[in-house]
Amino acid sequence: MDLKKILNQSKSKISQAKTQADLEKIRIEILGRNGLINKLFSDIKNQSDPKSYGQQLNQLKTDLEIALKQKLSSVGAIQESPTSKKPLSITNANITQKVGHLHPITITERLLNNLFTDLGFSIYHGPEIETDEYCFERLNLPKDHPARDLQDSIYIDEPEILLRTQTSSIEARLLAAEKPPFRVAFPGKVYRNEKVNKSNHFIFHQYQAVVVDKNVTLKDLFGTMDLMFKKLYGSKSVTRYRVKYYPEVEPGVGPDMQCFSCHGSGCPICKGAGWIEMGGAGIIHPTVLQKAGIDPTVWSGFAFGMGLDRWTMAKFNIKDIRTLTGGNIAYTPHKL
Repeated sequence: MDLKKILNQSKSKISQAKTQADLEKIRIEILGRNGLINKLFSDIKNQSDPKSYGQQLNQLKTDLEIALKQKLSSVGAIQESPTSKKPLSITNANITQKVGHLHPITITERLLNNLFTDLGFSIYHGPEIETDEYCFERLNLPKDHPARDLQDSIYIDEPEILLRTQTSSIEARLLAAEKPPFRVAFPGKVYRNEKVNKSNHFIFHQYQAVVVDKNVTLKDLFGTMDLMFKKLYGSKSVTRYRVKYYPEVEPGVGPDMQCFSCHGSGCPICKGAGWIEMGGAGIIHPTVLQKAGIDPTVWSGFAFGMGLDRWTMAKFNIKDIRTLTGGNIAYTPHKL
């Protein structure tokens, strides 16, 4: 793929935009969820040098974001009047244009996307309305499994169609669709019928990653997660891993981080424990691989899923998860 040619073609298209509406349409085509850049990122696994290709894609994305921003400043200054072909000065018309900023969750998600693409991961997406097969069955949770009771599901058509309770459903689709080896990360919204409080919500976000290759061990998992903690919270972040049970992995671990609010002394956010559970992880269960047609005697892998809202709260010292979806736009702007 000739990324330089794509850059030049995209810049040419941006330069030809006449209005903000034109520019927004181009931005969606290039940087939208189903846009050109995400499609290029999804092809990283097919490149001969995924790490180098990922770095080039990140630079391409940055260059195009800059080009769009520069063009926006020029088309925003002069817009065509609905009743006249003469240029209309926004300043003279006494119109103040409000410039927005990225949501903290978006910032955290992009930081992680950049980290994982630098490591040669592809970014993957899946449906939010899911089937029982991919949300539970393929993840080693048959219909009579007690662990289903731990997830208060929101059904659309019980018992088969529901809002996904975990991004592990994307993992199930990935395993069924791709042939190993692969390294993939995927962010997304999930839904559970939970009581809303400072640290829990019925709609929240997760970030998940899956690696399937030969001779994958817990050491690879811990090294990857430690790198994430250091990337987001610095080298002095305090973490621990506890043995935990998750049906889709064996063995399973729970990564915790010392509470960002009370620093271990106990508070309402960490429910007095001094630690905040940041997700779940482990070595992919052989049964999960078998259900996807992958031979567990040849291939192994790790998977982890974490609460992106909690990682965002820790990153920006946000004390109440409810503010993330409360419609308040008064967050302090942050720059990637």
